[in-house]
Amino acid sequence: MATEGNNLSEYVFNSVPNGSAMTLGIVVSEWNDKITLGLLEGAKNTLLKHGVLESNIHIHFVPGAFELPLGAQLVLENKAVEAVICLGCVIQGETKHFDFVCEGVAQGIKDVSLKYNTPVIFGVLTDNTEQQSIDRSGGRLGNKGDEAAVTAIKMVDLKNKLGDSRIAN
Repeated sequence: MATEGNNLSEYVFNSVPNGSAMTLGIVVSEWNDKITLGLLEGAKNTLLKHGVLESNIHIHFVPGAFELPLGAQLVLENKAVEAVICLGCVIQGETKHFDFVCEGVAQGIKDVSLKYNTPVIFGVLTDNTEQQSIDRSGGRLGNKGDEAAVTAIKMVDLKNKLGDSRIAN
């Protein structure tokens, strides 16, 4: 969805389940906060739009994107949430640091999700320039925070539906 020409905020509203019974965590990187606070605003507004109660949205901050996986794990261990949305921004620099951080964050988020059998959503921008990140955090290409929130709701709904059907069989 995050390709040039696509708006990250466009989706079919009625294709998103009602989130009124859901409790979700959001872990946000403080690094590149001009970007990540935009992602947070998009995610939170989208959750509210789809019925998630504000009191059921637990927001926590970590220093940087690399800390997102542990932040998600700590939320899962200490809060009764059905999913965690990880929001961050890593912008390409002159060194390989970008590659190491991006790979570590992606693998870490996946590992936490599988370890806890809980949706942990990758809402991390990995762009070449700051402008690309601005465009994807509420700018001309929409907001990846919206996309991450919709993904969280849909994954919680899927887990709930499959969990119910396995018990019934």
